[in-house]
Amino acid sequence: MAEQLANTEGEPPAIAALSIAETATQPVSQAVEQHIDPWSVSAGTDAQGQALQFDYEAISKKWSTKLVDDALLERFEKLTGRKPHRWLRRGLFFSHRDFDLILDCYERGDKFFLYTGRGPSSGSLHIGHTIPFEFTKWLQDVFDVPLVIMLTDDEKALFKDNLTFEETMAFSRKEAKDIIAMGFDVKKTFIYSDLKYVGYGGGHMLLNAWEFSKLLPFNQVRGAFGFNESTNIGRIFFPSLQCVAAFGTSYPHIWGDDPHSDFRSADTAAIPCLIPCAIDQDPYFRLVRENCNRMGNPSPKAALIHSKFLTALQGPGGKMSASNPNSAIFMDDTPNQIKKKINSHAYSGGQETAELQRELGGNPDVDVSYQYLTYFEEDDEKLADMYAKYKSGELLTGELKKECIRVMQEYVTAFQASRAKVSDEILADYMTPRKLTWNGNPNPNLELQKKHAAAATKARKELEKERKRTAKQKK
Repeated sequence: MAEQLANTEGEPPAIAALSIAETATQPVSQAVEQHIDPWSVSAGTDAQGQALQFDYEAISKKWSTKLVDDALLERFEKLTGRKPHRWLRRGLFFSHRDFDLILDCYERGDKFFLYTGRGPSSGSLHIGHTIPFEFTKWLQDVFDVPLVIMLTDDEKALFKDNLTFEETMAFSRKEAKDIIAMGFDVKKTFIYSDLKYVGYGGGHMLLNAWEFSKLLPFNQVRGAFGFNESTNIGRIFFPSLQCVAAFGTSYPHIWGDDPHSDFRSADTAAIPCLIPCAIDQDPYFRLVRENCNRMGNPSPKAALIHSKFLTALQGPGGKMSASNPNSAIFMDDTPNQIKKKINSHAYSGGQETAELQRELGGNPDVDVSYQYLTYFEEDDEKLADMYAKYKSGELLTGELKKECIRVMQEYVTAFQASRAKVSDEILADYMTPRKLTWNGNPNPNLELQKKHAAAATKARKELEKERKRTAKQKK
């Protein structure tokens, strides 16, 4: 993707316009649709090869998710007594699967847990990586529920030919410290490395993965992820692990179950899970939602709430990448590096000169500095004021970049201060399998809880009868 550079004052350099004759001789590209899967993301391009913005409503419609609407946010605020997070208010977490059922669960005072994760592949997170973690921490604080954070060091080694398993395990320890620095409550947070936990202390997680993998024909996995006959078998099996991370029985110690027992708890299996994640991770959880009821101890369909992508510094059409240092602001960047990256690489929605900007105004909807402020500026009125002034031409690109630099420097500096306090001993506290403690809804609706428990018991009995009938017919 071509970069639109800016000078030190934040104004983009002039770009010579093509003449009509020159334009006529330019090769015409074919439009390309946006592509999204768990390992690669690219926005579409138009017929001239120009990058387009992601069409999130099209993604939601294609994948049959629900858009987060005002009614859902109003119910959330009524039940929790908390104003929705700025990312919910601004539509940056825009889509969901069954978030309304999680609100039902919270209203009743029933157990549920949060699950999110990270594929460790570098020595530091970038600001795009922190978004699901900051949002998940906020949900944990609001709901007061347990949280599991999966570090998929196995996945990264399987899908990145240039990384070894030893390297990705080392990355997972470094990035776990970054995650801890986001402020999660250790009493109700368990962080684990797949390569360590599943093999050496995961209780029933591997058992769940084997049972779940038995339910999945290769055609279903191939359809979800595009695998073919040349795909290594590790990649083919891995989705089973990421899917069963949404099962309560994969963490027996959290609930006080015996991790050494040969049997998994049916009650623990029935605990719902909410997964905050970027929309590109949805294919995994469509698999688990389609097959969770076929497990020996059925689990509810995992609920999800999806975020948009934080665009790369270079602008529309891409997301930040750990492999491209100039596409992202990293959490170990210095204040000067942040300033230089934004001034040099942040795509501008402004005009070519300050005079034209004052006359015609800029486009905040594509301006990267403004987009970053929509994520990290808390004040809604201030953000709206900057939008209007930039659009009218009262605010110049250099001034907008200056504000973005200030906000990003404060965010990263505060994180670094927190990160410096995370010792190996603190890391071990979070990554040790153990019973977690939490309180949940302080004012549950006990009448709804009682009705739901009776309906769930009835459903389990009917399911058991159906299984016995099926087993008898097979004989």
